Amino acid sequence: MTEIPAAVHDPQRLQILKKYDILDTPPEPGFDDVVTLARQICNTPIALVSLVDRDRQWFKAVSGLDICETPINQSVCAHALAQHETLNIPDLTQDARTRDNSLVTGEPFIRFYAGAPLIASSGLVIGTICVIDTAPRPGGLDAGQIVAIEALARQVMTLLEQRRLIALHDEHAFELRQQIAERKTAQAALELSDDRYRSLFNSLDAGFCVIELAFDKDGTPNDYRFVEVNEAFVEQTGLRDATGKWMRDLAPDHEPYWFEIYGKVALTGEPVRFEHEAKALDRRWYDVRAFRIGPRAARQVAVLFNDITSRRNAEQQQIMLNEELGHRMKNSMALVQAIASQTLRGAGDRVAVQAFNQRIAALSRAHDVLLQQSWTSANLADVVLGAISAHTDPARVIRTGPDVSLEPKAALSLSLLLHELATNAVKYGSLSVPDGTIQVDWRREDGALVLGWVEQGGPPAAPPERTGLGSRLIDIGMVGTGAVRKTFAHSGFSAEFRAPLHLIEHQVGQSHG
Repeated sequence: MTEIPAAVHDPQRLQILKKYDILDTPPEPGFDDVVTLARQICNTPIALVSLVDRDRQWFKAVSGLDICETPINQSVCAHALAQHETLNIPDLTQDARTRDNSLVTGEPFIRFYAGAPLIASSGLVIGTICVIDTAPRPGGLDAGQIVAIEALARQVMTLLEQRRLIALHDEHAFELRQQIAERKTAQAALELSDDRYRSLFNSLDAGFCVIELAFDKDGTPNDYRFVEVNEAFVEQTGLRDATGKWMRDLAPDHEPYWFEIYGKVALTGEPVRFEHEAKALDRRWYDVRAFRIGPRAARQVAVLFNDITSRRNAEQQQIMLNEELGHRMKNSMALVQAIASQTLRGAGDRVAVQAFNQRIAALSRAHDVLLQQSWTSANLADVVLGAISAHTDPARVIRTGPDVSLEPKAALSLSLLLHELATNAVKYGSLSVPDGTIQVDWRREDGALVLGWVEQGGPPAAPPERTGLGSRLIDIGMVGTGAVRKTFAHSGFSAEFRAPLHLIEHQVGQSHG
């Protein structure tokens, strides 16, 4: 029986978790981005932002699973609550704390776990950002991956603090309006607001400031003055004693983009959220929210921002690693093709040798499409185009369907499937005659992706007399589901393939909770 750690029921810890008002809230891109990045950095199929409540663990963000919570007796994250460093368990079946966990002994048979604690300002841990695999990992995460996942844990806490700030700001605004109505004096309400506001924004780890925009005679924003800044401002920007000073004086080379975006907010009143590099501030990257405060004539903008340079650097490093991996895989495929050609030079069945080389080339084309998205996904339309272009003029193929982002495994499977279909069409079907065409369409239907292949204008279709590897690859269907319906008609060959969306479609953040 799995023992529940005492830290789970710590009243102070549970009160801090409740303060964030995060449980059972809808998905948010900021948290979804974090688990996607964690999954890529640690090379695991599953990543979660897990918040440990009294009787359950609830997932604010999930990548790789289709659940939003588990009972507390299934929680591995609960064992991370009593420490401030990453819990790294290479094989869950060998650890006394987890070997009897029903998620280890039964579906989905998880084996490896690493969780970086989400540490509140009080020092208590409210959950983890964790990565999970169904295979053991000797040694667990390496040192670089641990540094990265702990940085992502701090980013999650910053996001939670930002949510709390916004909620408190809205709550405070409501209270302030009531006080104004009761006291009949705007000045008294303003003094009350200032005290609460100053206490609130000085407690943030994120940078916060109020700026006043300056415009030239043509109405172009060209500078801004800092009306006030919070205590975290210096650490986030490196700018000291900024209150009352102009940005051009503090950082003469600050890019025009920053003045333009804040000027637009001041004039239109439309809030913005963006990420951008500030080259004049030691090339730091920032995640920024900006919104106008006061009347338009005041031209004042409140800016809440966080230094995300470490995260951006990690993303760039991952992109470079993915590109290098992609190039190496292409080189490996070329080497396999060369070795096969050399080895099979004397083979009597040259058709089989040619088919083998063409299948290697089809995989290589799919790799090219995946490389464009750093091996995280591939656009279905691009995979179709790449597979068809190797056999005929793309103008002979009508492609229709919604935008679908494929998982890497699905992209490779679909590329091979389309290659076999197109090869048969060239040999026996509509592409064997000058005026023949193919229609490829796809759609989402009842939780599945349905892909259709219809040949027109070619000779009548007939079932193959013998079943070779190509026919077997077609019958396997998309990602090996075997859900295939083929029709051999006088008008030509057609087929429909079906596969569950969760096996096919790449999702940055899955729907949950």
